[in-house]
Amino acid sequence: MMVKKTLATLLISFCYLAAYAQYSWSNLPVVKQTSFKTDSFNIVKYGAVSGGRTLNTTSITKAIDACNANGGGVVVVPFGIWLTGPLQLKSNVNLYVAKGAMLLFTKDKSQYDIVAGSYEGRSSARNQSPIWAKNAENIAITGGGVIDGNGDVWRGLTKSAVTESFWNSRVKSGGVLSTDGKRWYPSEQFKQASESKRSMLLEPGKKLEDFGDMKDFLRPNLLVLTQCKRILLEGVTFQNSGAWNLHPLMSEDLIIRNVTVKNPDYSHNGDGLDIESCKNFIVENCVFDVGDDAICIKSGKDEEGRRRGMPTQNGIIRNNLVYKGHGGVVVGSEMSGGTNNIFIENCIFAGTDKGLRFKSTRGRGGLVEKIYARNIQMRDIVQEAIFFDMTYAVTFATDGVRKVDTTFGETTPVFRDMQFENIICEGARKGIFIRGLPEAPIQNICVKNTQLTTDIGAELILSDNILLENVKFESKKKEPVIAVNNSSDIKITGTAYPVDTKVLLNVSGKNSKNILIEKSGLKAGSSLVQVAPETAKKEVETK
Repeated sequence: MMVKKTLATLLISFCYLAAYAQYSWSNLPVVKQTSFKTDSFNIVKYGAVSGGRTLNTTSITKAIDACNANGGGVVVVPFGIWLTGPLQLKSNVNLYVAKGAMLLFTKDKSQYDIVAGSYEGRSSARNQSPIWAKNAENIAITGGGVIDGNGDVWRGLTKSAVTESFWNSRVKSGGVLSTDGKRWYPSEQFKQASESKRSMLLEPGKKLEDFGDMKDFLRPNLLVLTQCKRILLEGVTFQNSGAWNLHPLMSEDLIIRNVTVKNPDYSHNGDGLDIESCKNFIVENCVFDVGDDAICIKSGKDEEGRRRGMPTQNGIIRNNLVYKGHGGVVVGSEMSGGTNNIFIENCIFAGTDKGLRFKSTRGRGGLVEKIYARNIQMRDIVQEAIFFDMTYAVTFATDGVRKVDTTFGETTPVFRDMQFENIICEGARKGIFIRGLPEAPIQNICVKNTQLTTDIGAELILSDNILLENVKFESKKKEPVIAVNNSSDIKITGTAYPVDTKVLLNVSGKNSKNILIEKSGLKAGSSLVQVAPETAKKEVETK
């Protein structure tokens, strides 16, 4: 028996070494940078008038066109409030929004055409984004000013998400209430599309004009950059979007630096940044305070995402501060094209729902691997600090019909090969939560040199080859600190835990095997380790 145990332990250790030997923080992705002529094009010279009352779409467009025709340069938006409709950014143009300047997008929805776009990983009808570009190269938005999407004109509102006084003021402003009175809509058209669950998908036989009677429902993302190369967003505040704030799509060589992204916490789908099917990017020194996921990695949804086959890859996310948000850094759930080679470091999450968040569901497909995070500090996390879930069950307006198969195949999402180290969390409901699928356990995850002050320590369900090394659990719930269910090849080494802990490790499930806990001050047969009746006791070893 002892020989069998020793061989099993060696096998586990070998697996961990093989899984984590490949990554290196010294070989980070390289991102090409933008470069612009110094020629400047002040929007005032093209007829723009500040004050927030004159619509300046034509004047600003003329300045952008002139800059582009010149071979590039800087379009200057000076001090003042500049009301405008949608703007197309073009190659070699740096849109410079000066400190003290605000580009304010109009509430007049007739200024936004219904266009063929992409939302939540699917081809969809959308209102034109306030700022957009397609197939542009060497583009930037810089300065110290503000870009405001006037998002409240587009958004609905849930009563439970706001104070009573805010709710009453919104109801008095106009719009209509839902049938049950729990939701406010900006128009009857929005209400009808929402409550009848109208699809916004651009399916065969659907034309853009077919969506005219649900226009109000097709909320625009603030900034969409599609199939662009060499992009710089720097210094600007992006805020108040109708849906997502920043959405680079199928683009490459993207730098987002010193940017602030804000949305009210009640904003539905109010994501901060959604990097979708992009490669070679840096997100650094930014601040996010939003109504949904803050920094999110996506790559298309279901069959359409798999057919696109463009993973989001080669990214650096560092030195960012996240306040409100459903997740600090998030992968999924629309990750059908895959994600790999992402490096996350030196970030702070203060008050997010979750910290590091990985989510998917059956039918997505896609391979997410080689994600590395270090030096992450969190506090006041509402739910989980480190979170994996393959059973994400939210219904989206872009869902359509999804093929769901419980056997392993192309529609099965796979999450594997990730390492997290030097994570500190001061306050969360749960420190680590991992839940895979029977046909696709979460695999090869390492958490090391980490301190988690949470209500519950860790829960590992349907996972394989998991290493918890030098993790200090300061858990309020003492039984158990770590729960393992139907998981295999689990190694827990050097764990610290409260002195009054009643159960450190509980192992359950008939498929749990090769569970090792060592260097944690325990002796074989310790009452701090419990094994459920359906689990073979020989599969759990204490050293």
